[in-house]
Amino acid sequence: MTKLSYQLYSARNFQPYSAIFEKLGKAGYGEVEGFGGIYADLDDAGLKSLRAELDKNGLVMASGHFSPDFLEKEVQRSLNIAKILGMDSIYAPHLAADQRPSDAAGWIAFGKRLQEMSKPYKDAGYEFGWHNHDFEFVKLADGSLPIERIFEGAPGISWEADIAWVIRGDADPFAWIEKLGSRITSVHVKDIAPAGEAKDEDGWADVGHGKVEWAKLIAALRGTKAKHFVVEHDNPKDIDRNISRSIASFKTY
Repeated sequence: MTKLSYQLYSARNFQPYSAIFEKLGKAGYGEVEGFGGIYADLDDAGLKSLRAELDKNGLVMASGHFSPDFLEKEVQRSLNIAKILGMDSIYAPHLAADQRPSDAAGWIAFGKRLQEMSKPYKDAGYEFGWHNHDFEFVKLADGSLPIERIFEGAPGISWEADIAWVIRGDADPFAWIEKLGSRITSVHVKDIAPAGEAKDEDGWADVGHGKVEWAKLIAALRGTKAKHFVVEHDNPKDIDRNISRSIASFKTY
């Protein structure tokens, strides 16, 4: 079975992370995915301490999210973080609403920015890609989509496909796996609650307990280069439930 990863952003409200690592290790996860809030401000000693906590629980931080600005302005720090923590993949995860282009030309330019940004990381041997939300699937004035324009401007980067956000963007995930499957190197595995449910969890659900067709999607994704399958829930109210139910469901796919 694929080693399942867990996006630590899901556990940001359930501190300390040392307790989360223990829960994940005991539940059978083999990897975690980090984000800037965990490591951006750590010095080498802090990073090594974090690595030791992961090692102790049989976990590898195989992938990490870094903001586009940090990746551009803090190249050596980013590379150092990735090296000490043992990452193989780096993903730019988001663009704030006030920074998002409004037309196709702007998104192509952003893609070119990502392409340029990726060079030192790819040169150092890391996978480098973009992680989507829903806004990349909102049509532009010319009828195209930001997701298309980003990858047009960045022909050499990969895609960490957040399938649930594709669906929330009113797009067909199977069609996008078909269209951009050659780009997919990592996948976010999360679920969407039926309409009107789980409002206190922003409408998200534990994997296998929502309406996303994960069994069929995993079968389709097996044909891509995806090497990391990352469980995520943007706002779980019960972290133990999310950790245990999500991996139990994933094991059946």
